[in-house]
Amino acid sequence: MRRPAALRDAYRASGADRPFGDPLPAHGVAMEGYFWRFTDPASGRVLIALDGVNRAAGGTWSTLGVASHPNGFLRTTAHPVGEADASGLGVVSGVAFRGSPDRLHVDLGPDARIDVEVRQPVPWPRRSLGGSSIFQAVPGLNQYWHPWLLGGSAHGEAVVGTQTWELDGWQVYGEKNWGKGGFPDAWWWGQAQGFEDPSVCVAFAGGEVSAGPLRTTVTAVVVLLPDGRLVRLGDPVVSPVRAEVSDERWSLRGRSARWRIEIEGWGDLAAAHVLPVPLPRERRNVPGAIEHLGARMHVTVHHRDRLVWQGESGLAALEHGGIDRARAEVTRRGHGEEAVDAPPVGLREP
Repeated sequence: MRRPAALRDAYRASGADRPFGDPLPAHGVAMEGYFWRFTDPASGRVLIALDGVNRAAGGTWSTLGVASHPNGFLRTTAHPVGEADASGLGVVSGVAFRGSPDRLHVDLGPDARIDVEVRQPVPWPRRSLGGSSIFQAVPGLNQYWHPWLLGGSAHGEAVVGTQTWELDGWQVYGEKNWGKGGFPDAWWWGQAQGFEDPSVCVAFAGGEVSAGPLRTTVTAVVVLLPDGRLVRLGDPVVSPVRAEVSDERWSLRGRSARWRIEIEGWGDLAAAHVLPVPLPRERRNVPGAIEHLGARMHVTVHHRDRLVWQGESGLAALEHGGIDRARAEVTRRGHGEEAVDAPPVGLREP
């Protein structure tokens, strides 16, 4: 009895989850990342919060961050402690960050605070596989991804810089990413709500996936349609997705036997935030991702060559990741060698 349990624990500790398993509890790998995004189409405002719990020789520490659009606010820090919940979706980093399925509390200083409740959640609807699909069952990957919350209604308040925002009724998105190596060498990511139909949610994630000698490039695309159907493409054999990405343009084409999804996204580099990623073993953050918070995204979805939905959001998140790329952008914006992030240079709200 002990041996099967030990094998099961070791399998999950590699980062993998069996089909019909639960990817939400912490796995105990080098990095467990938690991300929330709040969108308000009425005001054109967006707010994000992130917590990465990282493992080093002396214990765990956290990468914390809050950023907003269109005021260009950004606050990040390396926090000395962090705990990822091994029984469900949850993360705690001292008194600075506490997140659960229905509540988020962040305090990174008097000008960087979030206190919000999530009501009417729209969870990931498939029990069989998560956002990484069949890749979630492969042990030892450098990165896994799961968008666990595809909608909901926020109720609370945020302080971002000199402004206080009431978040009541804002749309909500949440995801997890984790892996044995922190982040890939290169990746791309996007997420959008704020479409004409408020029930629609779009997300994608791609990059270089590796496990030992295995190395490949994979992109997953998820669209929650107005009628409640969830379409996911990205399995390399049966539903491949091609991605062409730069710092200002994202073009994705995916298809299966029944579905075809096309995504076009674009944003001005000067308006993007540069966010940090952790080097878990070194207990420090470095510049890692160029992320637009208010970019444009146009999406079309066809079923058996019949257009079933198309829409455009002007409040999309679009990210191009890579440490060398992000460090060069931080330097280009005039920040010092020790800087791990940078706010937009071409976007400010009065």
